[in-house]
Amino acid sequence: MSDEHPRVSSWIIGKMGERSIAPVALIMLLLASPARAADPYAVIYERDVTVSMRDGVKLRADIYRPDASGTFPVLLQRTPYDKNRGVEFGLKAAAHGYVVIFEDVRGRYGSEGEWSPFKNESNDGYDSVEWAAGLPYSAGKVGMFGGSYVGATQLLAAIAHPPHLAGICPYMTASNYHDNWTYQGGAFEQWFNESWISLALAPDAINRVVAKHADALAGTRSLPLDGYPLFDFELLPSRADSTRSLAPYFLEWLDHPSYDDYWKRVSIEDHFSEITVPALHIAAWYDIFLGGSLRNYVGMKAHAGTESARRGQKLLVIVGGHAGPGPKIGALDFGPASKFDDDEAALHWYDYLFKGAPNEFASEKPVNIFVLGRNQWRREDEWPLARARNTRYYLHSTGAANGLNPGGPAAGGQGALSLVAPTAEKPDQYFYDPNDPVPTIGGPLCCTALPTGIRPQDQRPAEARGDVLVYTSPVFAKDTEVTGPVSIELYVSSSAVDTDFTGMLVDVWPNGFAQNLTSGILRLRYRDSQEKPELAIPGKIYHITLDLWATSNIFLAGHKLRLEISSSNFPRFDRNLNTGEEQARATRMVKAKNVIHHDSAHPSALIVPLVVDGGSY
Repeated sequence: MSDEHPRVSSWIIGKMGERSIAPVALIMLLLASPARAADPYAVIYERDVTVSMRDGVKLRADIYRPDASGTFPVLLQRTPYDKNRGVEFGLKAAAHGYVVIFEDVRGRYGSEGEWSPFKNESNDGYDSVEWAAGLPYSAGKVGMFGGSYVGATQLLAAIAHPPHLAGICPYMTASNYHDNWTYQGGAFEQWFNESWISLALAPDAINRVVAKHADALAGTRSLPLDGYPLFDFELLPSRADSTRSLAPYFLEWLDHPSYDDYWKRVSIEDHFSEITVPALHIAAWYDIFLGGSLRNYVGMKAHAGTESARRGQKLLVIVGGHAGPGPKIGALDFGPASKFDDDEAALHWYDYLFKGAPNEFASEKPVNIFVLGRNQWRREDEWPLARARNTRYYLHSTGAANGLNPGGPAAGGQGALSLVAPTAEKPDQYFYDPNDPVPTIGGPLCCTALPTGIRPQDQRPAEARGDVLVYTSPVFAKDTEVTGPVSIELYVSSSAVDTDFTGMLVDVWPNGFAQNLTSGILRLRYRDSQEKPELAIPGKIYHITLDLWATSNIFLAGHKLRLEISSSNFPRFDRNLNTGEEQARATRMVKAKNVIHHDSAHPSALIVPLVVDGGSY
C-alpha cells in the first residue's frame, strides 16, 4: 500500500473483520482521493453495526470515526436510501474530528422490521441518538443532518427530545406530512408521491418482497405506481392489489385525504414546543418542500421548547434543493454564487455549534437568502422580513382574461393587475375539464422530471389555454423586490360541488419568457378547514385564500408581474373530478364552469410582500 494514502491504509487495516470488509469499488474510490492525506485524522470504518430498538428490532449502521484516543461529537444520519451512500461524507467528517454514523431506518436495506413512512421515526430516532451518545468514543453530543425524508427522521426524533440530541440540520423537508408532503391545499401531490415510491423506495421494497415471497409479483420486478394518471378507472382495482404488497402506506394516504389523527400523530408543526435543540433549516426556492422548511423555521423560532432553542434557529434559503446544486436550475442559470453543497453546510453548522468555529453561522443575522433576479446572497434579521409591506395587486378584466390575447393590454392578454381596487367589472369564467387538465410545466417536482421540465420554465404554453386566466401588471420602470410569503384572495363560484383553484406567480421578461416563481392550489371542499371538508353549493360565491408559499425575487426594470389562475396543474397534483366523491374511489368526472369575481363587492387580489429597501448584499 502506498505511503501517499496513510489514512486509507489505516482505514482498511484497522477494521478488516468479517463484517466490515470494504467493497473493492469503495477502496478504489478512496485510493483516488489524495485530498484525504491533508486531513488531521486517519479514519476507522465499522460496517453493519447492530443497533437494537426498544421493541427488539435490530437496525444496521455504518460508523466512521477518527483513529485516535479520546472522544468526539457524533453526527448521525438515519436514512431510507441506503447507508452505504454515506461513504464520502463519512470519511471527510471523521477525518475532520467527528464520529459519523449512517443508519438504515427500520425496514430498509440492512435493517430489520417493516417499513412505514414516518410511523416509527420518533421512537427509533430517540433510541438511535441515545445509543450513539453512549459509544465509548462519543463525547455525548449528537447532531443529526440530511434532507428530504432524512429531514423527517431528524424532526420526528427531535419531538421525542432524546437527552443527548444537541442539534439538527434538516434541509428541504416538510413540517406536516399531510399538507406539505402528501397533499397540498387538499390536493394529492400525485407526481411526487408516485415517483418517490416508484424510483426512490421501490428497489429495496421489491427485493424484500421477492426475498419473502418468490411469486408475489408474478415474475414482475417493476412497481405499478410509475404509471400515470392515478385515476385510470379500468386499471384502478388491479393496481390497488399490486400496490398493497409493495407500498400499503400509499393506499393509506389515499384513504386519509383530510387532516385527521392518522396525520396528526406525526405532525411536526403540532409539536414545535417539544423541540429543544438549535437547528439549521435549509430551504430552497423551487423545492417541493419550500413551504414546510419555512414553516419549520418560523414555528421553531417562535415556539421551540426552550429560549436557547428558539434563539438557536438559523435559516438558509438556496435555489436548487431537489433540483440539484446549480447553477443551472430548470431553464435558467442563476450564476456561480448559487452553487451549493449541503454536506459542506452541515459540516460548517456543526463546526460552529459543537466546536465554536467563527464561521458564517456565527453571524448575528440568522437568515441568509439567495435573492432571485439579482442572483445574490443577502443576510436578514428575520423571516418574514419586517420591512416588507404586504401589497394588493387587484385583478381586473373585461370578462375575457382567458389566455394570452395579442390584442389585449400591452400584448399581455385581457387580464390586468393594478394597485387600484376594482369597481364594476364582469367576472372571468372558464370551463375546467378533468379529462383535459392544464399540464404541469416545471415547478417544484420530485423525484423525476416531467417532459415539460422542472423548476423555472417558460409558462407561455399553459398561458395560451382558454382555461387559464392571465392577469399582468404594467412594465416595472425600476427594479422591484418581492420577498416573503405570497397569497391570493379570490371570490369564486362553480357549477360543481367541488373543484380546485390554482394560482401561479410569474416574472415576465422583456422577451416574453414567463418564469414561474411560486404556486399553490386549493381544493374547494377544504376552503375552511383541512380537517372537515364541506362540499360547495353550485353557483354560490365563496371567499377563498390560496397559499403560494414564498419567493424572493427582484422584478428587474422592464419586467412585469403576472398571475395565472386555473383549476388544474397535472400531474403535479391529481385532477379534481368535480363530483364531490372520494377521489381515490371516484368512478366518474364532470366538467365545471368556474368563475372568478372581481368587482367592488368581490375585490380578488394577489398579495405580495414588496420590499422598498432592498438591504445590503
